[in-house]
Amino acid sequence: MHNLIFFTNVLRILEEKGMTKTVLAEKAGMSVSFLSDLTNGKANPSLKIMEAIAEALDAPLLMLLEA
Repeated sequence: MHNLIFFTNVLRILEEKGMTKTVLAEKAGMSVSFLSDLTNGKANPSLKIMEAIAEALDAPLLMLLEA
């Protein structure tokens, strides 16, 4: 459930900032294919991965976990 909330918020912020998944993956230090697997529910993010994504989006992690 938290993964769904997290990635719904990530995708919303990506759209708001006009940022692509490619740019986010580069900033977060991961491959685009891994990021796609995460956003499609095919992989589960660790706390370290969630923190890297939040930092790359310049957004507080707690905000990304809020429903």
